[in-house]
Amino acid sequence: MSQNEPVHTPGTRYALVEAAWHADIVQQARDAFLQEMARCGVPADAIDVVDVPGAFEVPLHVKRLALSGRYAAVVASALVVDDGTYRHDFMAASVIDALMRVQLDTDVPVILAVLAPHHFHEHAEHRKYFMRHFAVKGLEAAQACLRTVEALRRLSVPHAR
Repeated sequence: MSQNEPVHTPGTRYALVEAAWHADIVQQARDAFLQEMARCGVPADAIDVVDVPGAFEVPLHVKRLALSGRYAAVVASALVVDDGTYRHDFMAASVIDALMRVQLDTDVPVILAVLAPHHFHEHAEHRKYFMRHFAVKGLEAAQACLRTVEALRRLSVPHAR
């Protein structure tokens, strides 16, 4: 690992909450997240993965995990698509706003791997594109998770004067 790579502190725990809607796509983020965390020295048993039905259920589960005091950070992963049953932009904004509130209210970082494309179509090319994109988001989420936890840890360490 280089000096710029994120580092895991032994004993630190993390959680990932993933929506089951479009699970084959969303799970690409989970798999990449777990692989990158392992590469950075995080043992698999230091990460809890929680499946929820859809994006709307993610914030409450993230909040409960954050309030448990067991996790240094929680990652949220979902794909919000316009299926014609709700306003896509409202749903995406509601989920993201709720997740921001969770981290501000609980002081536990919430890392986003939530995508809300305006033009998602159920055909092979879009599915392949978003599967690749979610894999990238999973890797980025792992790095952001470890870097954020480390940065917050440094902020809480008293500095000598």
